[in-house]
Amino acid sequence: MLPQTFHDWRNCITNDCKINLTREFAAERLAVYQDKQHPETQKFISLYGEFHLYNVINWFSQIL
Repeated sequence: MLPQTFHDWRNCITNDCKINLTREFAAERLAVYQDKQHPETQKFISLYGEFHLYNVINWFSQIL
């Protein structure tokens, strides 16, 4: 199940995936996810959809 809120997403990333949500990490991910031509972004969209991509971009922006 995809997270629907910032709180759920942050919990998933930090607790389940064991990733530190640093400003540097958020900036790196945003650079990829804001480029719709990037192969990783295209794969993300094909797996999770544009709406979830929009949410993830917003959530990473909150980290910054």
